[in-house]
Amino acid sequence: MPAPEIRPLAPDPASIDALASLLIETVAGGGSVGFMHPVAPDKARAFAHASLDAAARGERLVLGAFVDGVLASTVTLQLALPENQPHRAEIAKMMTRPAFRGRGLARALLLEVERQAVARGRTLLVLDTAEEDGAAGLYEKHGFLPAGRLPDYALKPHGGLTATLLYVKRIG
Repeated sequence: MPAPEIRPLAPDPASIDALASLLIETVAGGGSVGFMHPVAPDKARAFAHASLDAAARGERLVLGAFVDGVLASTVTLQLALPENQPHRAEIAKMMTRPAFRGRGLARALLLEVERQAVARGRTLLVLDTAEEDGAAGLYEKHGFLPAGRLPDYALKPHGGLTATLLYVKRIG
């Protein structure tokens, strides 16, 4: 597989469509990213539009990993936090199309999002992931430390409750 091209997504129609499609595929494949299966295309487009508009305002950074021109994976770095937390950022919405999983895209995105966070003066990253079918192993391999477990935190995309695992990493 060629090395992915990693770049920020902008709120243009092609990026909105690609991010919406990725969201739909991720949730259909069991990814717990705040949506239930099936995700209606209009709902996915509204999410993508809002997310990329927030990125254009500097409230977040949405990075995409492209393979042969296809948006294969994405991650969000939430930057708009309360004024007493200018030192931290939150990683959210790590999504990889099922056909592209296991190819190191999420790892590449984590490395880049951490680099971007440091460049913005952030010294602490936090994230959460579903206990069942989440990405705890990926985050732990990347140096994130367990910070807690919240039982019955969210519904899985196809139904049933799952706990969420909280992680933290000092950076910079």
